[in-house]
Amino acid sequence: MERLIPFTITDLAKVTNHRSGEVKFGEKMLTIPKGENPIDFLKRCEAKYVLVGIPEDVGVRANFGRPGAASAWQSAISSIANIQHNRFCKGSQIVVLGKLDVSTEMQEAKELDFHKTADRKLLSTLVEKIDKEVVHIVTTIIKCGKTPIIIGGGHNNAYGNIKGTALGLGKPINAVNFDAHSDFRILEGRHSGNGFSYAYEEGFLKKYFIFGLHENYTSKNVIDILKKMEDRVNYNTYDEIKVRQQKNFQQELNTAYDFIKNDAYGIEIDLDALPNIASSAMTMSGFSIEELRQFVSFFGKNKNAAYMHICEGAPDLGEEKNNHLIGKLIGYLVTDFIKSRKELI
Repeated sequence: MERLIPFTITDLAKVTNHRSGEVKFGEKMLTIPKGENPIDFLKRCEAKYVLVGIPEDVGVRANFGRPGAASAWQSAISSIANIQHNRFCKGSQIVVLGKLDVSTEMQEAKELDFHKTADRKLLSTLVEKIDKEVVHIVTTIIKCGKTPIIIGGGHNNAYGNIKGTALGLGKPINAVNFDAHSDFRILEGRHSGNGFSYAYEEGFLKKYFIFGLHENYTSKNVIDILKKMEDRVNYNTYDEIKVRQQKNFQQELNTAYDFIKNDAYGIEIDLDALPNIASSAMTMSGFSIEELRQFVSFFGKNKNAAYMHICEGAPDLGEEKNNHLIGKLIGYLVTDFIKSRKELI
């Protein structure tokens, strides 16, 4: 894991606000001890969940999106460190592994213009480089018997999560994606809009359910493709659940679960599905935060849930006085996931 920047005990202390009479996650979460081999430590430690940050928005840029997702990791870890350690959820269940060093790719991406065809190809090449690092680190965590919780970056990283988990388990996996978009677009070079289609095409993604597609932002071409593949790729739309109320939210959770439950699956969360959340593709209409938390809790409680990925949140695009709220939201989702799995430990 040469491209990993470890999160140290000193880093943890810097983001933890100590208060008399309280115990924070930052005082209990584990980090890789100095001089220790990360793989050896992960294999022997009792903590089940491994936090990894991917501070990039190269894939978003390659997909004509607004950059900013690179800032989610720092905001998230600062908030997670200050969650209360108590009987409901314990910080000692988490190893903070660190973040991928994607600084070179980020710097190169800033010099490129996605409106230019040649530059878009270069951006896709940079995404492929990041893919390799994500695949490697996720595979390693899975092989150590741990559950990765991946934070930050664009939804391009779904590809690395799926491939890495499949390689770690030695078989293709399923995925459920809480998203306004399918991210199942054509194989035109890697970006944040085709992570799932690439993983599917290469045989790492077996079955895929998209939860809450926005009808206004799904092309006819994608809908036609999904129709032809409905035995392995299925979806519902936000509009039919919340606007026209043709379908029931809880029943749709069960429908999606029945579609993917028989194999290991990844839980993918794109924060642009929530209204007024700073992201690369903000929306004014979408599911509530409470519904997303229910989604995480529902899918997290099954033993086949192999990882969780929270992406596209962009604190740098939010209000300056409240840009910490993205990190706080991610903290809620992380603890909801862990709490849902208490009976599995």
